[in-house]
Amino acid sequence: MTTLKSKLQADLTDAIRARDELCSSTLRLTLAAITKEEVSGKTARELSDDEVQLVIAKEAKKRREAAEAFAQGGRAEQAEREQAEGVLLDAYLPKQLTDDELGAIVAQAVEEAKAAGAEGPRAMGAVMKIVNPKVAGRAEGGRVAAMVKQLLAG
Repeated sequence: MTTLKSKLQADLTDAIRARDELCSSTLRLTLAAITKEEVSGKTARELSDDEVQLVIAKEAKKRREAAEAFAQGGRAEQAEREQAEGVLLDAYLPKQLTDDELGAIVAQAVEEAKAAGAEGPRAMGAVMKIVNPKVAGRAEGGRVAAMVKQLLAG
């Protein structure tokens, strides 16, 4: 069992013992998503820590989007719960890059792509191929794409 998954299970046990309903339900849903990912496909397999992090990031993103939808729908109480669940899951993810750090990585990738002959908005794919491995798990894809578009536009 991966260390991150075992940490989630240990934290779930602690949350159940402490009768922390929010934490225990969030961790249960996350562990269920991890298990679902493990058994999807033709053969069951155990996820690596990096793959578990991707599942946690996906779950955290779902919580943020749901909180936004509930807030727009006038259901503030449910929005607060979704936000709290998202914050809880963020604790298991690596520290997110600041805009300045992300900007520096993207600027360097744009220079590399230009050196390889990619120019203008069409260079988006080439730049994203360079940037994605460097920021994996530390910046959301939409945020990265927006930064790349901004720098490519001039």
